[in-house]
Amino acid sequence: MSRVKDIRVKVIPSKIANEFVKKHHYSGKVVSLSQLHFGCFLDNRLHGVMSYGPPMDKRNVLDLVETTNKGLARKWNEMLELNRMAFDDFLPRNSESRCIAISIRLIKKNAPHVKWLLSYSDATQCGDGTIYRAAGFKLTNIGKNSTIYRLPSGETIAKRGDTKRDLSQAERLDGFQNRYIYIIEPEARLNCPVIPFDKIDEMGAGMYKGKKVKREDRRG
Repeated sequence: MSRVKDIRVKVIPSKIANEFVKKHHYSGKVVSLSQLHFGCFLDNRLHGVMSYGPPMDKRNVLDLVETTNKGLARKWNEMLELNRMAFDDFLPRNSESRCIAISIRLIKKNAPHVKWLLSYSDATQCGDGTIYRAAGFKLTNIGKNSTIYRLPSGETIAKRGDTKRDLSQAERLDGFQNRYIYIIEPEARLNCPVIPFDKIDEMGAGMYKGKKVKREDRRG
């Protein structure tokens, strides 16, 4: 019998969250902007972490959603990005999407000023966002990767505006980055189109556990 409903989600210190992320996230890296960390526990053991915080390019994403508060000053704290999620292989199937749903309920209850959530799936190295779709997020963009590079050493890094690494000899990886949005405030509306999930396969952006694969092939 599945024990998904026995999983408990609660806020944990950043030190514990970051140690877990470094061990279990495919990148081995944390996001320095993460501020709110949820731990996912089964039998009092930590098996997953979800870290929320402001996005790196906040000025470019604020207008994706229009909320009931029109002033720009209020917009800055109206959204969060789920910018890191890591789970070990112990929890049963569907645990990740359930844990995201619980974290959203906790945010709604304890941080009512947060009106919407943003997240990206790395369909270049990891997956195209199956977990986000199961948790009720809307797909709003399928973009060709332009930020993930492999260095001659084999290390992969994400190019940011403040990146000081020399990328002249680096290889930009072929793949996609999918953008997902979850609306918390009922009156809020998207200022960007919702993309049908089937479009992922049409564009060749399907990926699961680091392998390029179509959704129908996963079911077999």
